[in-house]
Amino acid sequence: MPTKRPKSDPDKYDRIVIEARRNAEQREKGYRDQALKLYPWICGRCSREFTRDNLRELTVHHRDHDHDNNPVNGSNWELLCIYCHDNEHQRLLEAATQGSENKDSSQTETSTFKPFAGLEGLLKDKK
Repeated sequence: MPTKRPKSDPDKYDRIVIEARRNAEQREKGYRDQALKLYPWICGRCSREFTRDNLRELTVHHRDHDHDNNPVNGSNWELLCIYCHDNEHQRLLEAATQGSENKDSSQTETSTFKPFAGLEGLLKDKK
């Protein structure tokens, strides 16, 4: 005996299409899409060229490291491949670490924990 399918809402597909278009328009307004329209698909550091096939590996780097600073003209953006982008952020972290070590080297705390303190006494007791 065949089962009856429930009648589908004829407007359901129209709503799905409208919502998909709205979501696409919102993504277009995002800074990544804007940057990809403004700049050629080339890494700003290593000059690697990108196509639609590998575009996911091209990232938008904020030059001032403020992700809320997204001017329409793209002056705070730079397209970098994922490797150069990671390298850029690693260099920033290392520079910050180096700067803090040089400034407050007198205030650097050292560990006073001695894991083997008392070990000699324990070994003598066993003999």
